[in-house]
Amino acid sequence: MEEKQLQSAHLLPPPLILLLLLELSLVSASSSSLDGDLSALLAFRALSDPAQKLASWNWSDPAPCKTWLGVCCAQGRVTRLILEDLSLSGPDGLPALTRLDQLRVLSLKTNLLSGPIPDFSPLAALKLLFLSHNNLSGPIPPSFSSLPRLYRLDLSYNNLSGSVPATLNRLSRLLTLRLDSNRLSGPIFGLALPNLLDFNVSSNMLYGAIPPSLAAFPTAAFAGNQALCGAPLASCRDAVSEPSRPAANATTAAPVSPAAAAPVPPAAAVVASSPSSKPVAAPPGRPTPGSMSRVAVVVIVVGDFAVLVIVSGLLFSYFWRKFASKNPSRLQEGEKIVYSSSPYASQGGVAPGGWGGGFERGRIVFLEDAQKFDLEDLLRASAEILGKGSYGTAYRAVLGDGSVVAVKRLRDVQVAGKREFEHHMETLGRLRHRNLLPLKAYYYARDEKLLVYDYMPNGNLHSLLHGNRGPGRSPLDWTRRMRIAAGAARGLAFIHQASKASKLAHGNVKSSNILIDKTGNARLADFGLALLGPAAAARYSGYRAPEAPAYGRRPWSSQRADVYAFGLVLLELLTGKPASGGGGVVNLPRWVQSVVREEWTAEVFDLELMRYKGIEEEMVGMLQIALRCTATASDQRPRIDHVVKMIEEIRGEVSPSLESFDSVTDSPSTSEDASATTVGVGSQ
Repeated sequence: MEEKQLQSAHLLPPPLILLLLLELSLVSASSSSLDGDLSALLAFRALSDPAQKLASWNWSDPAPCKTWLGVCCAQGRVTRLILEDLSLSGPDGLPALTRLDQLRVLSLKTNLLSGPIPDFSPLAALKLLFLSHNNLSGPIPPSFSSLPRLYRLDLSYNNLSGSVPATLNRLSRLLTLRLDSNRLSGPIFGLALPNLLDFNVSSNMLYGAIPPSLAAFPTAAFAGNQALCGAPLASCRDAVSEPSRPAANATTAAPVSPAAAAPVPPAAAVVASSPSSKPVAAPPGRPTPGSMSRVAVVVIVVGDFAVLVIVSGLLFSYFWRKFASKNPSRLQEGEKIVYSSSPYASQGGVAPGGWGGGFERGRIVFLEDAQKFDLEDLLRASAEILGKGSYGTAYRAVLGDGSVVAVKRLRDVQVAGKREFEHHMETLGRLRHRNLLPLKAYYYARDEKLLVYDYMPNGNLHSLLHGNRGPGRSPLDWTRRMRIAAGAARGLAFIHQASKASKLAHGNVKSSNILIDKTGNARLADFGLALLGPAAAARYSGYRAPEAPAYGRRPWSSQRADVYAFGLVLLELLTGKPASGGGGVVNLPRWVQSVVREEWTAEVFDLELMRYKGIEEEMVGMLQIALRCTATASDQRPRIDHVVKMIEEIRGEVSPSLESFDSVTDSPSTSEDASATTVGVGSQ
């Protein structure tokens, strides 16, 4: 009998024999031992590795926790399994991994796995689960609610269908939920995960209102769902509900039945369809009730439209004349530079067009060896708007001789008067460093203040990092990112060391204020302007230090707040995510800290950096610097000159010492303490 069984076994195909042996080993091995874990892994390999990428998985290996690809162990058990981009495929391998009951991290991103997601509830220790960029199908299993320690769940870029289960609300520790680019449908109004930092459900078929708990996430987190509404998308009152779906502003998430969604028939039709009623004929020569001639409809519509046009015209004329009579100068406010219809008083007389009567006569002042030109040359220059920043609008102006300058038109300037403004401009004009954008000239009048800079043709760091992330993009490589970080840090350190008495600060450090010159060198712009107007903290909240005033009416800046904002810039360089919200992340420092705390640092870095080899140590070093700079307590942040040294050590080079700052008079905006500068403002 035994001989016959052996003979029949030899007749089975080899793959089936292998599976039988693996199943036998799974039954015989203890489920709470390393042997049981390794048996589960071998079963997964047999079912999901046709390309033989897991050839290092071998029973005879004496140290599988060290040599098996992607396997990490702790206390004699498999705790981390990271198998990304290995062409793993098939629908049957995933259930074998549910035997790894001590698994904390499972990442199978960018493979070809298919079939439904198995029941992962046996993996009670699981903290991080990444299954994105596969071919998984079927619904999101409700068994995820049985993973109380789960922090991150990424199921994006699959073929999942069905609804987003409300049982996910039981995952009270969840920080990341990515379900984008699937075929999910139904409402999400019942979703309430208060600790979420990274969320994305874009490119699905979801509908209904967005819950208030998710309204803080950016628009991109919900894009591609045609029937979603509510903040941050369009108001539900403006949305049009689809047939057989609930209204966009409905308070319940239950779908509407086809019968309920059908249009309600008119009362006359109901009466006519009643078996006990008789049809009622209309009197001859009269239209039937509820009907109207086509001519009457056209006359009514045309008449209503004509009345609307006349009323709108009268109201527009009345308010336009009233506004123009009170403040004629503001009518041309948006055109002063762009179209050269300037109201500025010229150096020699009245400005062109007769607009100079109501304006104080001003003059343009050049600093050091700046190229000199007449004010009229500047006002007649062809110009285009570059953008609007925290302190004013920037223009690109082409002068008559072909040279190009950048002009910033300040707004909400709050200094005591002309002398204080000129004193501050002279101080800023003497700040000369290869990583600063020098102030060339300034113009002061009671109603207008202009600053003139060199024009930087290569844009700013924000556009290089976050602009055009789609096909055809030229990514910012690691070497350039490091060079920009080091240059910006040197420029900021020079500002901080420029005047020790007043503790001069930049006041508006952000990636859009790091410009790139013709040689690829980083130059800090807008430094020192924080002391001219109300605290800009509320305007760029993504970079706002915790200790900064949220809605400051008085000018405020701080060197320690500069360091915090620079740490945000470093995080942008490392993660590829914008600091001021976007990419599905609300608070970038908190998100990074939460990922690092869970020992999953690789998830932090920008995917565009993953193509470069041998930079992991440098990236981790820069990440440590960024986290120190963004410490919540200001006294725990390093000084910027220490940051410069740490960056140079990572780059393996040491630059010359910071240039000395000679004969600089303190700005009239003196500090009240050693770390912050706050200025009282007098009325003009």
